[in-house]
Amino acid sequence: MTTKRKYTIDPIIIIGLLFFIFGFITWLNATLIPYLQTACELTSFESYLVTFAFYISYFVMAIPSSAVLEKTGFKKGMSLGLFIMALGAFIFVPAAYTRTYIWFLTGLFIQGTGLAILQTAANPYVTILGPIESAAKRISIMGIANKFAGILSPVILGALILSGIGKIQKSIVHLDAAAKAQALDKLAHKVILPYVVIGIVLIIMAALILLSTLPEIEAKEEPVSDDEHKRNSLFQFPYFWYGVLALFFYVGAEVLSVDGQIKYGLALGFDIKVAKFFSSFTLIAMLVGYLVGIISIPKYISQQKALKYFALLGIFFTIVAVFTKGYVSILSIAALGFANSIMWPAIWPLAIDGLGKFTKLASAILVMAIAGGALIPLFYGYLSGLPAIGPTHAYAILVVCYLVIFYFATYAYKIGKRVK
Repeated sequence: MTTKRKYTIDPIIIIGLLFFIFGFITWLNATLIPYLQTACELTSFESYLVTFAFYISYFVMAIPSSAVLEKTGFKKGMSLGLFIMALGAFIFVPAAYTRTYIWFLTGLFIQGTGLAILQTAANPYVTILGPIESAAKRISIMGIANKFAGILSPVILGALILSGIGKIQKSIVHLDAAAKAQALDKLAHKVILPYVVIGIVLIIMAALILLSTLPEIEAKEEPVSDDEHKRNSLFQFPYFWYGVLALFFYVGAEVLSVDGQIKYGLALGFDIKVAKFFSSFTLIAMLVGYLVGIISIPKYISQQKALKYFALLGIFFTIVAVFTKGYVSILSIAALGFANSIMWPAIWPLAIDGLGKFTKLASAILVMAIAGGALIPLFYGYLSGLPAIGPTHAYAILVVCYLVIFYFATYAYKIGKRVK
């Protein structure tokens, strides 16, 4: 992929703004899970359909997103993605007025669809705006924008829609059906104004992208020597598919460690006034990890070795969380944010390195792997609802996630890769 050198600064700023939007919208789910569980009277398993609806859209829409980008170009495609996200935000209005869970899930799916287009376009930009060896550093910079927004979003939305939810949960037990419905309707209406504002901001951003100087990037097949045969299929790049698998488990682990934190804190007996900050703890730890990545990669450590060591950290923090209680368990889950921080920045460039003309399609498939955020938290929701397991021990599934990532970072990242 190539782009003109004179555009180096502007694209980074624009993509940074987009990553901020990714983070703000994505990590609102941490607040929506406990909120909708109360407002729509859901079970633990049903509440995690919030993450399922949001992240499964990446799997369903990533390949169509790639086709859209081929026709529209990346800049118009990004603008379209923002408009689609705005539509998803506005659907929260009828969803709240009718207190209908399926409408909330529909809005989340549509928001995820818009994000799938944006992610498919934005990540290749960051990867190719400089040497591949320092791609993890550039993605880490984008991650700071993403996670800073993620720290703000649950705090802001939590203050707006979770205020007084503890009293409502206690009071509705003693109310008759009509009074209970009225109280829950009032709670559901709290989400209307925030999502109308979000929708308007997204439309403004879509217009700004169209007016921006963001260039198109072109994919070119990498040169091969006379004795090499050109590869004509992504299936001839085994390391890429291992990267897809690693990204699937990474996203599942990241989403669960952030979006499940508020609900997990409530399950451990923490008051909502305290628990609403727990997901931000995880994102703060992730922000610290990004800063470490920016300073150390590739000057002191390669992105491949960093991925390997941080996967081991993930296993360690998970074991501590599973076998402890209270704040120790909560902070161990939060520490997973630090372990997770380097994984997206490292997995992505290791997976697409050397793909040449297949980079756009590969990016779409990697975006499909974000479906890990749909399935793994949902599986956790099922396990946490089983009396024999419970919400703490159910986190043990993350050990499997980090073992897969460790395997990719140690060995699988180089299977079938040409030696440069």
